[in-house]
Amino acid sequence: MTIVVTADIIGSRQLADRAAAQRAFDDTIARVERDFPVATQGLRPTVGDEQQAVYPTLEAALGVILLLRLALPDGVEFRYGIGIGDVGTVPSTASEQGIADGPGWWAARSAIEHLEALQRRTAPQARSWIVAHESEQERYADAVRWANAYLLSRDEIIGAMSERVRRLTYGRCLSRTQSELATTEGITQSAVSQSLSTSGAAAVVEGFRLLGVTP
Repeated sequence: MTIVVTADIIGSRQLADRAAAQRAFDDTIARVERDFPVATQGLRPTVGDEQQAVYPTLEAALGVILLLRLALPDGVEFRYGIGIGDVGTVPSTASEQGIADGPGWWAARSAIEHLEALQRRTAPQARSWIVAHESEQERYADAVRWANAYLLSRDEIIGAMSERVRRLTYGRCLSRTQSELATTEGITQSAVSQSLSTSGAAAVVEGFRLLGVTP
């Protein structure tokens, strides 16, 4: 099974400073990939507002996406289309690596399109969706359905968090103590504990651990 991710910048045309936003994306991606090095091919810009990555397992992809959502500052966001299916490259004289193509990428694009519809209609906080290409649907239908249900709930919780609470949740996902986080943030440990307990962060952290991904 190959898992690919297309990350599409939300509202890129409305960003006041597109270059500054890209620096924020680049810096955050580099940080997450240092802290949680599980990608087969890290998230990198392709064209326009998109970036693409490849992961060895669905769990690895979901873990990275969670950390990215938590680490990105307010005002810059991706929507994440996750595709299950074979991938390859089309040779091109314009690129030594060739052009990424194949059913996995088509599925990821379908996931992005579904997310855009979800955000307009029933789930404005939705940021992540999985689609298995038709060649893989019978094999992965149950896993995709369960994972999408998890993602809808996870995205809803994260969407209600402040930037500070997201930072604290990121730290707890990486097993940093509340005392360490309090020192970093310049607040008391009790303030850290209260922020985590009232925001749903504990459920997000436990969900991250249940993914069972070890870098």
